[in-house]
Amino acid sequence: MSSPSIHASPPADSDADDSAERYQRAYASALRLLARREHSVLELRHKLTARSVDAALIERVLVELLDSNLLSDARFTEVYVRGRFERGYGPARIRAELRERGIGDELVQPALEALADDWIASAVRQHSKRFGGGCPDDYRERARQMRFLQQRGFSGEQIRAVLATAGDR
Repeated sequence: MSSPSIHASPPADSDADDSAERYQRAYASALRLLARREHSVLELRHKLTARSVDAALIERVLVELLDSNLLSDARFTEVYVRGRFERGYGPARIRAELRERGIGDELVQPALEALADDWIASAVRQHSKRFGGGCPDDYRERARQMRFLQQRGFSGEQIRAVLATAGDR
């Protein structure tokens, strides 16, 4: 007499259940990331990839999040620009950082222009915070202060405006 087979084949819909479960885990992971802070599509794709989520699954999750407006590059750009502005960074640095995060100029430019009247005031605050209110005494000190503001992302025009008014403060 032969014994019954131990290796029975799994039910046909277990693959569908497994796929749905993997999708739900990927979607939940994406939601947890978005609950902490806004992300760009590129950032979220990288983070899900780092969590070993299948590429096709990532695309499905991203499409659903975009369709439900839980993920938005435009909203991410506005929040990011405002946050970096408040931390004292200039438009050139913010633009470069957003480019690294997959945000195109069509979203970056309007967000930066919304703060156009405030960039020089921000540069003045950063200069005063770092160097006090005084005017640089010599060329080396002036160059050092200019490099500082340039590394923060301020334009040459903005830097010249700050240093022109440095003695007035």
